[in-house]
Amino acid sequence: MILLFIITFAIAFALIQWLIKNAERFGLQDIPNQRSAHKKVTPRSAGLGFVGAILIVLTLFEPSHVMHYYYVYISLLFIMFVGAYDDKYNISHRLKFVGLILIACFVSYHGLLIESLGDYFGYKFILPVAISVIFTAFAIVGFTNALNLMDGLDGLAGGLSLIMLVFYFAIGYMHHDALMINLSFATIAALLAFLYFNWYPAKIFMGDSGSLSLGFIISVLSVESLHYIAPAAVLFIIAMPLMDTFIVMRRRIQRGQSPFKADKNHIHHFLYKVKVHVKFSVILLLSLQLALSIIGFQLKNANEVLSLLLFGLLFFIFLNMFDQRYRYRGPKKSQKK
Repeated sequence: MILLFIITFAIAFALIQWLIKNAERFGLQDIPNQRSAHKKVTPRSAGLGFVGAILIVLTLFEPSHVMHYYYVYISLLFIMFVGAYDDKYNISHRLKFVGLILIACFVSYHGLLIESLGDYFGYKFILPVAISVIFTAFAIVGFTNALNLMDGLDGLAGGLSLIMLVFYFAIGYMHHDALMINLSFATIAALLAFLYFNWYPAKIFMGDSGSLSLGFIISVLSVESLHYIAPAAVLFIIAMPLMDTFIVMRRRIQRGQSPFKADKNHIHHFLYKVKVHVKFSVILLLSLQLALSIIGFQLKNANEVLSLLLFGLLFFIFLNMFDQRYRYRGPKKSQKK
């Protein structure tokens, strides 16, 4: 496995370096706009490099594994190219959403399913097959999009993904799950190569080819992990993107806006506005994710009711702690009669 790790890292490193040199030639550059944290034109779509490395190495060194889980790797290849196409041509969010739904239904149809929501008060909530497929597709699409939305500061989405993948590798290793071991291990190696170039100040961005692919990989591993750990534990392991998405969507609905409208009200935007320091904001969020993932790992076999209540409490804290309305909304002045 060490050899596979080294080869994946080396190929990802070489491909990303090549992309940096040829980004302008292929039109894969990120032009700063009003929502950008960076100020200069930067190469993007590094996902082509590190996801490409994952697919190349696993196909060459673990062909039987890739054949067995062909539906996962075909889907990953498709998402990578759709993301790269979006990086170059900026396709509509609606079209991407439809594509993700189709992919999620494809992997669900082939057996990657959330079949139970856990055991509460002695009653196990088993989902009927039709509802299981729909719920799994919704979960995969939702988290894939959630991680994509966290890709706003140098090193953030990659760092968050790395932390989650380490815990999924540990769970897979403990239970001898080939999909969890191989996919997480190869992705960790490729991500380390990417983060060498993406840490502040970034030389390249992952783009949608990277963020959508990582979101898909982690959502697949999350569903697979439900064979071994409690659903509430998974919520902690993937907590930051999940909570950020729910918080932002709730704020948009409160303001009468579309929940899918792009803005600068994510947790990382809030921290950056307060501290105006990219590294500080990223390291703090990575530390929070690490703490939450450790909690999830410890709760993997704990009482699911208490675990869910704890997650709900943490969500309430985050919801109010990162409420940006309090920055400009003060107490109402009493009106004179």
